[in-house]
Amino acid sequence: MKSKIVWITGASSGIGEALTKTYLANGHKVIISARKKEVLDQMRSDSSSPENIFVLPLDLNEAAEMEEKAEAAIQAFGRVDVLINNGGISQRSLAADTSLEVDRKIMEVNFFGTIALSKALLPHFIANKSGHFGVVSSLVGKFGSPYRSAYAASKHALHGFFDSLRAEHFKDNIAVTMICPGFIRTQVSVNALTGDGSPLNEMDEAQAKGMSAEDCAKVIFKAMETGKEEVLVGGKEKYAVYLKRLLPSIFSKILKKAKVR
Repeated sequence: MKSKIVWITGASSGIGEALTKTYLANGHKVIISARKKEVLDQMRSDSSSPENIFVLPLDLNEAAEMEEKAEAAIQAFGRVDVLINNGGISQRSLAADTSLEVDRKIMEVNFFGTIALSKALLPHFIANKSGHFGVVSSLVGKFGSPYRSAYAASKHALHGFFDSLRAEHFKDNIAVTMICPGFIRTQVSVNALTGDGSPLNEMDEAQAKGMSAEDCAKVIFKAMETGKEEVLVGGKEKYAVYLKRLLPSIFSKILKKAKVR
């Protein structure tokens, strides 16, 4: 199998960290990005193949820096074959209790930061006539649920943008895989923003019982390698996507009664 250069955002923990280990274990080189450089440096030091890791700190809130970051990523190993947009923030607050500033922050990071980075790398993919975007959305990128209004909106927006991008650049041999995790055992709910912008600092019960980040990474890796356009990841919660599609009124009734936080 040809070794690829894979750039992963949100790589310092959770799904991103697990993806980093998965790609390294399968003989690929990785560029790891997140805000916390010291954590990324430690990941590289702890790795059995540090020569295959390039640390590139990045803040998705700083869209103006993305062209510079893309150039640095290309310089690291001479090219980038895959970009997995995994970085982002979640939400745990009712729409009525959420300030517009928090809504904007979630959209800025999850949507605008992600597309700014992807658009910065896109000319490189076009020039190479090859490239693959992996986009970590969410099951709530397929339907909205309580306490996640802005988060769901940001993930829905990613689907619209990248579905269009896929259609525009298939002749350039550029692929897009939309990745929709459900409950994965990470710190996503702990770090989720509440209505005033402060972190929740609590682990969701469903999150705590969810699929491990390692198993999630294996599913994502297989989906990317086989060129899937979309993959649902998780337990029984992923079947909500099909319920909404086939029986929307029943799904709506269930959602209204669901005890989620």
